[in-house]
Amino acid sequence: MINKLVGAFLLLAIHFSVTADVVSIRADEWFPINGKPGTDRPGYMIELAKVILAEHGHTVDYNTLPWRGSIKMVQKGVFDCVVGADASDAPDFLFSKKAWGIIKPMFYVPTGSTWYYSGLESLKGNRLGVIGGYAYSKELDPYVAKYKGTNEVQVVNANKALRQNIGKLLSDRLDVIVEFDLIMDAKLSELGHRKDIKTAGKLSSGELLYIACTPNKISSKMYINLFSKGLDKMRKNGKLAMILEKYGLKDWE
Repeated sequence: MINKLVGAFLLLAIHFSVTADVVSIRADEWFPINGKPGTDRPGYMIELAKVILAEHGHTVDYNTLPWRGSIKMVQKGVFDCVVGADASDAPDFLFSKKAWGIIKPMFYVPTGSTWYYSGLESLKGNRLGVIGGYAYSKELDPYVAKYKGTNEVQVVNANKALRQNIGKLLSDRLDVIVEFDLIMDAKLSELGHRKDIKTAGKLSSGELLYIACTPNKISSKMYINLFSKGLDKMRKNGKLAMILEKYGLKDWE
């Protein structure tokens, strides 16, 4: 009888561990993709992930880390997933079948500047601000790799890197910064600098974004499968549109 009770307890424990995972998600703050942890606006991708995982008994452990560190720690399997990744950020990670959004890499300059991006040559002689570990485009990334650490490409790796780059741009320590449209629009509104900075050309028509999970955990395949099916379900039942509306966004499909 005791052995049967012990066996039943073990089966319940195993079942609980399978159906009640704590899924750890990390990235630097990249609002409205992902925002401040523990608030009512943690970012639309975090809200989507919470709804999808909760339907299967899982909870989300979301916190922020610098992007480069997030990629490394998730790659090692210390954490489960990164939020806001594209295929070039983490090529060996596991990605869902459909994207979680789309953003456009843009150049930004002070309002009084006359500079406009017209190819890599137009960057020469200008101080470009980028965030460490980010993949911007196939066109720009080799240029960043070649000149990073010089005056022409200044890399920031801090957790609030975009805030720092905006500050450097407005204090004449940078001539131009590159950032993605949704993120820059939200940050300029937050900081009250929408009138102080303008767009100065784009790199591409858009980059697809995902929540991507570590290749070094068996559980990643399950999470990705849940994300893929869950996103389709939320699109059909209207929950996706409701969450996006909260952040002033529309469905990208």
